[in-house]
Amino acid sequence: MGVETEFGITAMRDGSAVLGPEEIARYLFKPVVAQYKSTNVFTDNAARLYLDVGAHPEYATAECDSLTQLLNHDKAGELLFNDLAAQAEETLANEGIGGDVYMLKNNVDSAGNSYGTHENYLISRGLSLKHFGKRLLPFLITRQLLCGSGMIKNGQFVLSQRADQVWEGVSSATTRTRPIINTRDEPHGDSRRFRRMHVIVGDSNMAEPSFALKVGSTQLVIEMLEADWDIPAFDVAEPIKHIKEIATDPTGQTPLVLKDGTTVTALEVQRGVYEAATRWLEQRPDEGTPVEELRRVLELWGRVLTAVEKQNFEPVSTEIDWVIKRNLLERYRARLGGDWSHPKLAQIDLAYHDINRERGLFYLLERKGLVKRWTTDEAIAAAAHTAPETTRAHLRALFLKEARALGAHHTVDWVHLKVDRPVPQTVDLQDPFAVTDARVDDLLEYMREHADELDAPLGGIRG
Repeated sequence: MGVETEFGITAMRDGSAVLGPEEIARYLFKPVVAQYKSTNVFTDNAARLYLDVGAHPEYATAECDSLTQLLNHDKAGELLFNDLAAQAEETLANEGIGGDVYMLKNNVDSAGNSYGTHENYLISRGLSLKHFGKRLLPFLITRQLLCGSGMIKNGQFVLSQRADQVWEGVSSATTRTRPIINTRDEPHGDSRRFRRMHVIVGDSNMAEPSFALKVGSTQLVIEMLEADWDIPAFDVAEPIKHIKEIATDPTGQTPLVLKDGTTVTALEVQRGVYEAATRWLEQRPDEGTPVEELRRVLELWGRVLTAVEKQNFEPVSTEIDWVIKRNLLERYRARLGGDWSHPKLAQIDLAYHDINRERGLFYLLERKGLVKRWTTDEAIAAAAHTAPETTRAHLRALFLKEARALGAHHTVDWVHLKVDRPVPQTVDLQDPFAVTDARVDDLLEYMREHADELDAPLGGIRG
């Protein structure tokens, strides 16, 4: 599994922007370019950090094979970018520009432009991704009830920031039509064995339990479909129409018309899938994400569904992003006269997603004990510098450490490790679960033996 997160970025001084997004992004990446001669690099923890189109800083976690491991590495991306933002502020001050650099882990900026958080799940090549994706759609369009980040839109609070930004169910497009599931065939591994399912409809999460519920519940559904488990098949006629309707209805009672003419509610879809997952977990092999950890996911999933059903959100008020944010905004809205369109509320909405741990509103709530944790600061800090040891990322990190220490001219992507001099040497890592490889050992030894000939500048890293 892996997650790619695009961040919003701005630099403000006295309430006004001091630079455009492209300019501040260049300041943000100055230390990266200075060290690696590129804005597209693999970091020491084997993740990819780069500047995406539209001046969006992006962080793609290394390959992870369990839920909390992935959460730690997702949160590690915040630490890495927060450090770059601090360096950018220092540079702006030294150049007499000044201003605070804000990086926002959300999905829609103040002008309505959208950027995403993409989930990647490895599935078997033997599955039909298009058919598999259509079986997943009912769960994905209703998943926002569990883990949406919420936002103010058109004078009302909605559950999801991404729900209104997708226009197709399953497609190979990414930006032109923005599907819920992208079918572009990029397995980043042995194409005879694997496919990568690319889910691009989810919200970025600040609350750790929300992230765990988003990924953990989806992992369970994928496992059930792969195992041909008895899971209800809700053949929704118009998923794109309904995903937008569900976003405006926190009761979960949005009626979804099925192709046979019957209807179910969004809550009924989630309840049906949840009950199937409960049965699945009783006989699931204890591989990858531990069963005990998935029990935590299932327990939270059930509590959220009960909260939606009873419209009593107090039991999940410190764990689910959209609930946390709505409660916060409601308190301010009452003081401001009850108008959802008040500009102060829009500021609070954005401030919730500020990744600065000293300034961000979410992290203020966390310090006050108003948000529950799923992991620890120590585990996140370790993930910022250490690759997962249970996946191919471990080998990539070993290679990067040695190549950089020796000054070797090298290139890296998700699959390939290459030393360019004195004679090009390449290793293809087609198995994402391989943590040892004699060819990598040989490549490291090759660099050591030719250390005197590896005199090219650092860099040449591609994603």
